[in-house]
Amino acid sequence: MSRDERGTAVARSPAPALTPWQRFELGFASIPWRVKLTVVYIVIGIVLVLAFNFVRFDVTWIREHAWNVIRLGLPLTFLICVGAITLATFLALLGALARISRNSLAYGIAGFYTSFFRGTPLLVQIFLVYFGLGEVGVRLRTAGYPELGNLLILDTVPAGILALGLNYGAYMTEIFRAGIQSVGHGQSEAADALGMTYAQKMRRIVLPQAIRVIIPPTGNEFIAMLKDSALVYTIGALELFRRADLAGRADFRSLEAYLLAAAVYWVVTGIFTFFQARLERRMSRGYIRAAEARRGWRLRAAPAAQPGVVPAPEGPGSSIDGGGS
Repeated sequence: MSRDERGTAVARSPAPALTPWQRFELGFASIPWRVKLTVVYIVIGIVLVLAFNFVRFDVTWIREHAWNVIRLGLPLTFLICVGAITLATFLALLGALARISRNSLAYGIAGFYTSFFRGTPLLVQIFLVYFGLGEVGVRLRTAGYPELGNLLILDTVPAGILALGLNYGAYMTEIFRAGIQSVGHGQSEAADALGMTYAQKMRRIVLPQAIRVIIPPTGNEFIAMLKDSALVYTIGALELFRRADLAGRADFRSLEAYLLAAAVYWVVTGIFTFFQARLERRMSRGYIRAAEARRGWRLRAAPAAQPGVVPAPEGPGSSIDGGGS
């Protein structure tokens, strides 16, 4: 029994009984999240082990061939990716500067470049660079231009670097453009007022500030390039996936070879993701929003005030928070 505002006795209805499913949900919600996540990972591991045993997965073959596949294939994969990301960064910078310029020729070339390489598949571009340019080179040599023709006939690794660099440079052009335009116009106006040239303004003022915005998506592009470098396998480059595929075909262990390659890509991607996150945190130091900083100063414990004395707030910008003279 309970009483209302007038003091009249009111009968309290009994609480509805919980269904078994509701009891299960309440009990499941009381379990810590980390414990539930650990159980999920354990179940996934058990399912994978049972599946591998069911298909007679050859772990011994992986142990015998893993080191050779990694030792011979991974360095070439890194070489292709480093060369391609260097080329892509250079092309992206040139493309971004052309996209924000008022030069119609530069803007048109950059627009065509980004439109073509973002609008066609990467595999097609690899074939165009390796087979297409090679055929053009043969035709030029037949026409009496052997030196120019030889320049267009590329080996597998240079062709892969060129194709990946051209493709990712088109995507990174928009990243660089957005990073440059994120710098306030007042910075450029101040540099112009100081008499800086365009190159000096970009090198000393704009690019150092834009790099903080450019680095995170550029790191993501490099991680994606690590995986897309496997497409260079189609033109015969002996990178990681090609090495694993050849080893698996020789012993009729394609499943083991493909899972080995996938595991290596997964581990390498995780390592680069970890270091990219650390780099982002390091570069973001010192860039705290003014509102967050002022909120932190307001939450600081103020000293005990004496009669007739108004304590001054601490920290820079204290006059904004009400500090008087």
